[in-house]
Amino acid sequence: MNEKTSGVPEHITRTLGREAQRNNILAARVIADIVKTTLGPKGMDKMLVDSVGNVTITNDGVTILEEMELDHPAAKLIVDIAKTQEHEVGDGTTTVAMLAGSLLGEAEKLLDRRIHPTVIIKGYERSAAMALLLAKEISKEADSKEALKKIAITAMTGKGAEGHKDKFAEIIVEAVDKVANRREIDLDDINIVKVIGEGAEKGELVEGIVVDKEITHADMPKNIEEARIALVDIPLEIRSPERETRISISSPEQLQSFLDAEEQFLREITNRILQTGANVVFCQKGIDDTAQYYLAKAGIMAFRRMSKSDMKKISKATSAKIISALQELTQDSLGYAKFVEEIKRGEGGLVYVRGCKNPKAVSIILHGSTNHMLDEVERAMKDGLGVVASVVRDGRIVAGGGAIEIELARRLREFASTLSGREQLAAEAFANALETIPETLAENAGLDPIEIVTELRRRHGTGLVHDGLNLLNDKIEDCFSAGIIEPLKVKTQAISAATEVATMLLRIDDVLVSSDKTQNALKTPIVDDD
Repeated sequence: MNEKTSGVPEHITRTLGREAQRNNILAARVIADIVKTTLGPKGMDKMLVDSVGNVTITNDGVTILEEMELDHPAAKLIVDIAKTQEHEVGDGTTTVAMLAGSLLGEAEKLLDRRIHPTVIIKGYERSAAMALLLAKEISKEADSKEALKKIAITAMTGKGAEGHKDKFAEIIVEAVDKVANRREIDLDDINIVKVIGEGAEKGELVEGIVVDKEITHADMPKNIEEARIALVDIPLEIRSPERETRISISSPEQLQSFLDAEEQFLREITNRILQTGANVVFCQKGIDDTAQYYLAKAGIMAFRRMSKSDMKKISKATSAKIISALQELTQDSLGYAKFVEEIKRGEGGLVYVRGCKNPKAVSIILHGSTNHMLDEVERAMKDGLGVVASVVRDGRIVAGGGAIEIELARRLREFASTLSGREQLAAEAFANALETIPETLAENAGLDPIEIVTELRRRHGTGLVHDGLNLLNDKIEDCFSAGIIEPLKVKTQAISAATEVATMLLRIDDVLVSSDKTQNALKTPIVDDD
């Protein structure tokens, strides 16, 4: 109950015992219910409108959770585990949020039966440890590029890239293959560029770096062979005084002298660049019109207002150093690429930097009719890249379509029978929580979830451990044969993270709120349980 107790300051509200647990559990379940309808290839999208009217349309779990303005601390924990899931394996964010909500929902039933939270926590932790061992036992080795393509297709099914998932899967597998160093993969080596115009089928993989920029002056060369690249994060222009400054000029000669000094300064900047032998300049800040003229006259290709992330990618690909003072610009600080060119695309242009010193630098160019479409395709591609990279690192895969969850639930029930006391009930509750994944897949596809889960249980009981729900034809079949494959790491990470957050919230029996804002955030959210 909420109460003021002796010894607690006036501005602090305290929520104790069962009430504190109930509030935390309900907050987590609300978040799980929000993303629940997006699960699977037939999941629905969410339209998110922020306080300034920006619209995001997506069914990507972590994007939905990040865009929501959440104040409840328990709800924020669910967002944190979704972010961790995205960072670690690139997919399964909806699964981990749902699983955490289901574990807490099952725990609430046990709490109502007067089972102590410590007993539930111990049962959950033992069940999670067993589930991780069983999942590895059930998994298979990923032994071909074809398997990687199927994994990418599974990750993108039901998202913005679904219409061209076969082509995108090939791009993803090829991109990961090019940047992989044995089992080590840095996805930052894969640059994604979005271009409005043409259809999504025009997406392509380019060896090198592609930047959405145009040359700063019409007389500059459109392409440079044997490019020597300078990266500068200082303005190539006359700096404005930080304070208000007045210059007193009393004659035309003084005015001309002032203008000549500015021009001489810009000429010296250009000469400094020329002396190093650079013929391509990427500038993070602005470039003065006069400096642009001198650079163009010297046959130098220049680009301004580069983003910091693009500068870092070019630096990594070409081995150019990003310099912060003009005197630091030397031949040794330049990068190298065999070819730099500007290619017009629609109303704008793209800069292609090919033949880089680092051959592992690649770019994926995405096309779409609107920014909303491009953003969703990008999210789908990142999911695909994440899961393929995860499999390359870990090497293990499992059947999708709810097959792995049903099999783990079945074996955990067998494991529960070996436990003594009330921990057995916690292990059974853990198995029930796992079954919410195939149940939700069926529900989101318009199928009867009870009928589907019952049939899956029957099949798995006869040894068909890879049978799951193929929502492309609404049938239950061997998901490995159907090409519905997911990385083992996605499942194990989801189980570990969901268990950790569920047990963390179950340990809380006292909440102290010290501000009106947080107090409002901790009010029980009102939702329709249906």
